[in-house]
Amino acid sequence: MLGTYVNSAVIIIGALIGLLIKNGLQDRFKQIIMHGVSLSILFIGISTTLSGMLNGGEPILFIISLVIGGIFGEWIDLDKKLQQLGDFLQKKVGNGDNNIARGFVTSSLLFCVGTMAILGSLESGLKGDYDTLFAKSVLDGITSIILSSTMGIGVMFSSISVLIYQGAITMLAIFIEPILSEDIIREISIIGGILIFSLGLNMLDIKKIKSANLLPAIIIPPIYYLVLGIF
Repeated sequence: MLGTYVNSAVIIIGALIGLLIKNGLQDRFKQIIMHGVSLSILFIGISTTLSGMLNGGEPILFIISLVIGGIFGEWIDLDKKLQQLGDFLQKKVGNGDNNIARGFVTSSLLFCVGTMAILGSLESGLKGDYDTLFAKSVLDGITSIILSSTMGIGVMFSSISVLIYQGAITMLAIFIEPILSEDIIREISIIGGILIFSLGLNMLDIKKIKSANLLPAIIIPPIYYLVLGIF
């Protein structure tokens, strides 16, 4: 769990630094930073998806996964629940930041939906190897500085999401590792890239997408390949 603890701590530190920067930035600088970050997130989403596709990704599978996962996510309305959690944090923090939910959801998805989070947590649980998570910590720390400088304290609370998500994979690694084949990780990565791309669209106010409601799509590829293996 050391790698996950470090990852969460670095996000908190980065977010605190970003908050200090935010207080000294004029609105026009915050806006251009937001645009730069949003465009970068769009590029990360596109490159992640294309990388998976070029390595043998199955277009039909990720389409079906997004449809089925989206229907389930909309049914339980994950986006609304995360919004409510953000509102709860807003009341507890009470610092006048009205973007807590947005910062929390955006950064949580960005930090958790990715190959490094999965592989790093598996390596941590199976081998006690933290190199991948340490590298991810550096990237997340820099990203949290930039995000919190424009989106506020909500970014800091994403450290909780990282702790729970990566911690669960680390503790269950011995059971998950035999299931997560290279094909499954590739398909999860493709879907993750699409979700990251949707975050960029949201941040640029191009289109409001309930990205959190698409999260269940990530569990469809493992189910598909497990069923395929049985038959």
